[in-house]
Amino acid sequence: MIKEEYIKPMPKYIVKLIKMKDDHSYNKYSGLRFFSYFTKYNKELVKVTVAVKSRGKKWACKQVAVHGIHSDICLVKDMEFCFMGGYQVGFYFEGLTKLKWYEDGKWYEAKDSVYDPYSVCVNEEYLLKFPEYKYSKVNYIPTEYAFKYLRLYEQYPEMELMVKAGLYNYVFSKQILRKLKKDNNFKKWILANLKELTKNYFYVSTVLKAYKNNKPLQETQVYEANKKIFMRSENYKNLKAEIGANEYDKFLKYLANQNTNCSSYIDYMNACKELGLDFKDTKNKYPKDFKRWHDIRIDEYKTKKALEDEKKRKKLYEDFKNVANKYGFLERNLKDNFIVIIAKSPYDLTIEGKELHHCVGIMNYDQKFIQEKSLIFFIRNKEDPNTPFVTMEYSLKEKKILQCYGDKDSKPADEVLNFANKIWLPYANRKLKKMVA
Repeated sequence: MIKEEYIKPMPKYIVKLIKMKDDHSYNKYSGLRFFSYFTKYNKELVKVTVAVKSRGKKWACKQVAVHGIHSDICLVKDMEFCFMGGYQVGFYFEGLTKLKWYEDGKWYEAKDSVYDPYSVCVNEEYLLKFPEYKYSKVNYIPTEYAFKYLRLYEQYPEMELMVKAGLYNYVFSKQILRKLKKDNNFKKWILANLKELTKNYFYVSTVLKAYKNNKPLQETQVYEANKKIFMRSENYKNLKAEIGANEYDKFLKYLANQNTNCSSYIDYMNACKELGLDFKDTKNKYPKDFKRWHDIRIDEYKTKKALEDEKKRKKLYEDFKNVANKYGFLERNLKDNFIVIIAKSPYDLTIEGKELHHCVGIMNYDQKFIQEKSLIFFIRNKEDPNTPFVTMEYSLKEKKILQCYGDKDSKPADEVLNFANKIWLPYANRKLKKMVA
């Protein structure tokens, strides 16, 4: 166990190495950063964490944590850790902070795993001086993880095999290391699947289950990924209800065998529902070739939807035309400088909106029109009746003009507004009154 009396001052060459690394990595950065170096206290390998801070031309570093490779407790000085704010180190005595907070220069025992900030080691070659680590392959591991690696290595020498094989994704997995230590067949299986394991990333659970069930890694990975998403996501309530709790495992295995996922299956399921297919029928629920039947059902659904949309479009145009014909008598083309034309179709609204850069063609004016809530009229110059000029919305219920705008929702000229309000509006209201009478 590490004791305070073992701790020695930082060697000058270590300070120099830290300064060089800091200048290279954190040039002109004034925030808190950490480095580390390896040494030996009382025959035990130790990692010393060093905090660095600068302010203007001032630069300082100090030892803040000491971790022994066989110790569960570390020693900490002038450093605090907050789960929300991270690590804080006092530099009052170094002249870099104005306030003295928790600095007292004393070493305290602390939890090893908590007071271990990310730090790059400046003397990694020191580790190779230990005979027990000669074959550890620790020099293949990034220096910031070397100490953690050696701690596990003493318990699981199988880590050397993992590093040699290039299986860096699984080097720190205790589950896999325990399996390697106990099961020689698992070791052979790892080597037999080495190419696939190094080429792709698989969950640890995937590796263990693929070995246990003698199943392909990719198939098992799909199963594991779908299971995580399927069981945790709130978006799959309807899918779960459709599948049924008794068939969850069967369903997830089916997705894995078909190399597909929940999202694609939901698209397929919704298409089947829209097409009126019996989803309790196994051939619909679990088609033998999912990709083929997924594409077929999606195409069938799109065709059905297009036909339905076409029917809706035709009805909209028919209803719009009927209303336009019903109130066509409100158009005006007399001796004035302007004429008034009623919109004949939703397409007329689209063209008017595009030409005059306003929203009459993209909002719900077509629905208001066919419901006779309001009518849309176009005011045009008599000499140029085919060119969009001013758009007008008229309320049948209130017998008044609701809106009257020109290009880009601009206010029309007084002459146009006078025509709309003083000439056309009384004219239209008289016509409607006669119609009702």
